[in-house]
Amino acid sequence: MPKLEYRLLDELNQFPLVSQYRDISKAEISLRFCCDYFVKGRKVYQKTSSACTMDDTYVIYVVEDPEEQVEDQGLVFLPDWIGIRVEVRQYHEEQSNYPVVLKKHFHDFQDSLLFLMSHFVEINGLEWEKTSTEVDENRKVYVYYAQPTGSFIKGGQHE
Repeated sequence: MPKLEYRLLDELNQFPLVSQYRDISKAEISLRFCCDYFVKGRKVYQKTSSACTMDDTYVIYVVEDPEEQVEDQGLVFLPDWIGIRVEVRQYHEEQSNYPVVLKKHFHDFQDSLLFLMSHFVEINGLEWEKTSTEVDENRKVYVYYAQPTGSFIKGGQHE
């Protein structure tokens, strides 16, 4: 079974371990590899790079992002990874609170991976451009941050 590690990009301290997952599928590793940020506890980490080893260990190297703060979500009752939950949040550079535009629940990892990797998504006829993605370990959800482009889409075509 593959293993996933998050490690600080700190060569002087031999890349300290931030988090480790021993019972994880390659599908979930793929989803996490495409995320720009990792939220765990009270810290937000930014991905710098990723790697794989010959012994089926996958590593995501991160740095702590001091500018980002973990939003207090209040009580979250027993969040789990059943299915794949993705929130689309509207990104505003000048704000720290990003409103939820859409919540999606995927049952197929390939569908969720394609969604997270997309640079543009259509929501209710409006085109949104991705700014970043994150995996929020606290709430067991993937987050797709985006801004509206101002373009309207009808039947897959720009109007």
